[in-house]
Amino acid sequence: MVARTREAALAFRVGGVINRLTVDAGDRVAAGQMIAALDAQDVASRLATASADLARAKQDLERVAGLADAGAISQQQADNLATRVASAQAAYDAARFDSRSARLAAPFAGVVLARQAQRGEFVQPGQAIVTLADSTSPLVLKLPVADRDAARIRLGNTARIAAPNGEVTGRVTRIGQLSASQSGTIEVEVTLPPKSGLTSGMTAKATLETAPRRGEQASARIPAEAILEAKGKRAFVMRYDPAKGIAVRTAIGFAGFDGDDALVTGLPPQAQVITGGAGYIADGQTVSVTRQPAR
Repeated sequence: MVARTREAALAFRVGGVINRLTVDAGDRVAAGQMIAALDAQDVASRLATASADLARAKQDLERVAGLADAGAISQQQADNLATRVASAQAAYDAARFDSRSARLAAPFAGVVLARQAQRGEFVQPGQAIVTLADSTSPLVLKLPVADRDAARIRLGNTARIAAPNGEVTGRVTRIGQLSASQSGTIEVEVTLPPKSGLTSGMTAKATLETAPRRGEQASARIPAEAILEAKGKRAFVMRYDPAKGIAVRTAIGFAGFDGDDALVTGLPPQAQVITGGAGYIADGQTVSVTRQPAR
């Protein structure tokens, strides 16, 4: 899944009925711009109640000021009144904060990716109202990678991504540390280049550069027509031996096709494979070929 590195699901801290909702998906907003507002009547009522409770608590404490020292009331009674004032002050401060929380503003400039609520709807505290993306932050492709394969990926490795404007190259910039228990995958993030043609919310396929497993040679890309008798993770190619001028039937590891290429392991460095007519050549046969080094 493609996403911006800076995305936020915006929500109210308090619950209530939305009476203003000023944006829709695709709208651009400025930092601090109001996104939505709750019906302020309920919040204002709670603030007024908290204010009245605080005023009464302060009056009661002022009325008995000095009486504890004179012995007219116990020190415990005076302490209880002071505690009541502190509690009422905390409730008032919370209600005043909630009254400010009835307005939802954009924390940064960006574009609205989705709107998850409607005007007139009652929303719970923390329920997402809109999802906002910082359009100046880089795009990343988040890939679920099997944990056994994620161990072969390094920060900075390249990734080839199929994009609407053609294949683009990205870089691995984050490798998750926690494997999803159900899927057995680790999330890998690939930062995409500018003007990749991809946008947040899209899905895309990527081929990641990986380190070879222990005892395994690095992978290579060869023309697909060079593959003979592919079965599971094993295949054969006819490799040209320039010293002897013959074709050598060679077993290789086979990781599948990618467009016009095959992804293989087990070829010697700078190996030359036979493509045209490979299926008609016998092992050890003298050949004359057009040479194309494995990529």
